[in-house]
Amino acid sequence: MKAGSAQKISNAILSCAAGLASFIFSLGALIYITEINEKILASLVAGAFCLLICYIAAERPNSESARALTALGERLLAVEDGDLISPAPPAVRRMMPKLAAAVDTLFAEVRSSIENAHALGMYDPVTSLPNRLHFRSEADKMLSEAADKQSAMLFVDLDRFKAVNDSLGHARGDQLLIMVANRLRVVVNAEFHGAAKNRPLLARLAGDEFTIFFPDIQSSAEIERIARRVAVAISEPFELSSHSVDVGASIGVAVAPEHGTSIEALMRAADIAMYQAKETGGGKHCLFNAQLAADHQLKVDTEKALADAVQRDEFVLAFQPQMSLVTGELVGAEALLRWNHPRDGLRMPNSFIPVAEKTGVISDVGDWVLHEVANLVSDWRRGGYSGRLSFNVSPRQVDRADFFARMRQVFVDAQVPLSMIELEFTESAAMQASEAVLAEISTLRDDGARIAIDDFGTGYSNIARLRSMPIDRVKLDPSLIVDIDTSEKARVVVQAVIQLIKGVDCEVVAEAVETVAQADILRAMGCDTVQGFIFAEPMFEDDFLAWVRSSDLSAKSVA
Repeated sequence: MKAGSAQKISNAILSCAAGLASFIFSLGALIYITEINEKILASLVAGAFCLLICYIAAERPNSESARALTALGERLLAVEDGDLISPAPPAVRRMMPKLAAAVDTLFAEVRSSIENAHALGMYDPVTSLPNRLHFRSEADKMLSEAADKQSAMLFVDLDRFKAVNDSLGHARGDQLLIMVANRLRVVVNAEFHGAAKNRPLLARLAGDEFTIFFPDIQSSAEIERIARRVAVAISEPFELSSHSVDVGASIGVAVAPEHGTSIEALMRAADIAMYQAKETGGGKHCLFNAQLAADHQLKVDTEKALADAVQRDEFVLAFQPQMSLVTGELVGAEALLRWNHPRDGLRMPNSFIPVAEKTGVISDVGDWVLHEVANLVSDWRRGGYSGRLSFNVSPRQVDRADFFARMRQVFVDAQVPLSMIELEFTESAAMQASEAVLAEISTLRDDGARIAIDDFGTGYSNIARLRSMPIDRVKLDPSLIVDIDTSEKARVVVQAVIQLIKGVDCEVVAEAVETVAQADILRAMGCDTVQGFIFAEPMFEDDFLAWVRSSDLSAKSVA
C-alpha cells in the first residue's frame, strides 16, 4: 500500500472515531438530562466537546508531519556545522520514508562530490602526484617535524619539453609527463629507507616542473648524489608512440637550514639553482650557494631599476669607430649602449641587456636607442659628418608587427636617409627570422640601409640560409680572434670563417681587435674592417666628434 493512501485511511478512521465519541456523548446528555436549562448547558458542552474531538482528529496527522518536517529542517541546518554524515531523522523515516531516502542519497552524492573536488584540488590530474597546493601544505608539516634535522629540496625542470609538445602534440606531452613522474617515483622509492614520516614527498608543480622534498638527509653530498641519479634517470630516452624522445632535466638543489628555514625559501633557492643548471647547458644539477643568491638579487634589482631607467633618461650611447683595413679610413661607427646607473655608475650592456631581454623592457630600451640614433645622425649630418652609424636590433623588437614601419617613420621625421644607418642582428636572431621579417629587412636594404650579422660564430648558422639572406656585413665574435696571434688553430678557424663569409659576398668586420699583430693577421686573411682598442675605444658624443675631426685633419695632412 502506498504511504499516501495509508495516511488517508488512518485519518479517516480517526475522524470516524471522533464523530462516534461525540454522538455517544451527546445522546447520553439528552437522555439523562431533563431540565431545559440543563439541556442547553449540556448541548453547549457537547458541542464544545465535539469541536475539540474534531480538532484533535484533524491536527493529529498534521502534527506528526509538522514534527517530521521540523526535524528535517534541523538536519539540513546542521550542514552549516559541517555535518554531512548523519542520516535523515527517525520522524522523517516514519512519516515520509521516500523523502528520508532521498535526503540520505543527496548527502551521499554531496560527500562524493566534495571528496572528488578535494582530490582534484590536491592532486595533479595528469600524473596523480600531489600538486603545488598539496605539496606546500605537506612539506610545511614535514619541515616543522624535522626542525632539528637537515632537509633538502630538489627542483626538477625538463630541458626540451616544449619541443615535444610542439612536434608531437599536448596529448603526447602528457604521456611523457606521466613517464617522467614514474621514473621519479622509482628514484624516490629507492632512496626511501626510514619511517613513513620521513618518506620523500614528490609533486608536480606545473607544466614540466617537478619537486621532491627530503625531510631527513645526512649531508649535502648525499642529496647531490640523489640529484645526479635523477638527472641520469631523466636523461635516458623515452619511447613515446614509436618515437625515441630525449629531454633531460635541469635540477636545482637547496638544503635546510643552510639555504632557508621555510618551504618557500627552499623552493626559491632551488628554483634559482635550477636556472643556473639550465643556463650552463642543462642535464645536470646545481647546488644553491651564496654567489647564486647575490647574482639573483642583482638581477632582481636590475629588473626593478630598468623599469624606470628609460623614463629617467639614464641611458647614454658611446661610439666606437670602424676602420677599413684596406684604406685605413674611417668607414663608420657602432653605437654602444651604456646605463648611467644612479647607484652603480656606468654599467656595460652585458650587465643588464640579458635581463632586459627576459623581462621585455628591451623593447622600450630599443625604442630609446632608435630615436637617439635618429636625432644624433640628424645633428651630425647638419654638422657635416656623413659617416654611417650602426646599432643593434633586439629580437623582441622585431617580434612587434609594427617595428619596421615605426623605425622608418622615426628616420623620416628626423630627415635621416636610410643610407646613413646599419642594423645589426645577432646570428641566432637572423637564422630564426621569419620570411616576413626577412622581406622587411630586404626592403630596408633596397632603400639604402646596411644589414649586418653581429657576434657571428657564437650560434648555429644554416649556410644555405646565410647565402640567401639580405645582408651586407658579418661581424666576427671577439672569441674567434682573441688569440689568433698566438694560436695556429685559431688562425685556421678564422681564415675558414672569413672565406665562408666572402663566399656569400659579404664584408667581414672584426671586433675587439687590440694589437697590431692581430690587425696584421686579419688584413692578410682578407678582413675588410676592424674596430677595437688598437684604433679607438668607445667614446661619448663630444669625444667621438673630436676624434673624427682629428682623424680628418690627419688624413688631409698625409695627403
